[in-house]
Amino acid sequence: MGASATEPSSGPSPGDEDADGVPATPAVRLVARGAGGLRLDQFLAAHLDGISRSRAQRWIALGAVRVDQALRLPSYRLNGHEEIVVEPQPLESEQAFAPDPVPLDILHCDADLVIINKPPGLVTHPAPGNWRGTLMNGLLFANPKSARLPRAGIVHRLDRDTSGVLVCAQSERAFVALSKQLADRTMHRQYLAIVSGTGTRIPDHGTVDAPIGRDPRNRLRMAVVAPPQGKPAQTDYQVLARAAPEAPKLHAALACRLRTGRTHQIRVHLASIGHPLVGDRTYGGDASPGFDRQALHAWRLSLRHPASGELLAVDCPPPADLLQLAERLGLAFASRAPAHEAEEQAGEHADRRIEKRTGERAEARKKARR
Repeated sequence: MGASATEPSSGPSPGDEDADGVPATPAVRLVARGAGGLRLDQFLAAHLDGISRSRAQRWIALGAVRVDQALRLPSYRLNGHEEIVVEPQPLESEQAFAPDPVPLDILHCDADLVIINKPPGLVTHPAPGNWRGTLMNGLLFANPKSARLPRAGIVHRLDRDTSGVLVCAQSERAFVALSKQLADRTMHRQYLAIVSGTGTRIPDHGTVDAPIGRDPRNRLRMAVVAPPQGKPAQTDYQVLARAAPEAPKLHAALACRLRTGRTHQIRVHLASIGHPLVGDRTYGGDASPGFDRQALHAWRLSLRHPASGELLAVDCPPPADLLQLAERLGLAFASRAPAHEAEEQAGEHADRRIEKRTGERAEARKKARR
């Protein structure tokens, strides 16, 4: 069996549209030439110097290994033609795949998936500086069986300071199905963003179509970068509300839809057109008193249930800090995300809606049940 010479790999992974952009050790790319029938963990142990099979399994569990851009189980049988990308993990990562009692706001849970409202400040997945106390560790604590899945079932990520809805698999069939929906873009994700600006007003709606890659001047940032370093990225946006014309800043509330999933995609794209997120110091956003994160919230998620095939629409209203920011800036909009254009065009209507209920709406629902 043979493998290609190792070489650096570039570009973020599908589904990691807003993952913390911590630059890792350069990835290693292998080709499983002649390795048909071999287990993934066995292949890695044989082709990575000084890496045991058990350590390869831990890297797979952490989501540091991708086969043709997809996460796989250690027992995955190679066909001998795949490209395998490995992100070597430091020794500190050895204890990262472990349960921690992290509180989780669960919107829905069944045998195949769990849908979570992630608060700002919670890291999704272990990384340098945050090896424990992440959402992944909380999933392992809440459901020990999730240890059988890469990243404990996490198929897409939100960065530390982004709030909102996130889906995780609880079964192998769900992990495969959800990963496929992300890859073929049939899982729809909509975000609420509050932006500023000092130049021209942002148009009522539009699409930012610009490739994204690591910023060559600052490896902690992403940037609009020409191919091949930059990977294709498209973000649709729609203005929901604007600040008064006499306001000193061109603040606006936007609904953003991802067509692709690049690291920091919304943040980079909006900054590139002169309208960075409020509070996003990494990409030039203005600070706002009492608001210490970027103004970005994962608002709605729609997907096909891996077992039943029904269309689920999950709504997660913005948290109090984002609503208070909008009020201070004079931005008024509905707390529910607008209907997804792609769903309307396809004539689809959700078979089931899952919604985070807060405040007056939750109280009204309680009274209706009495």
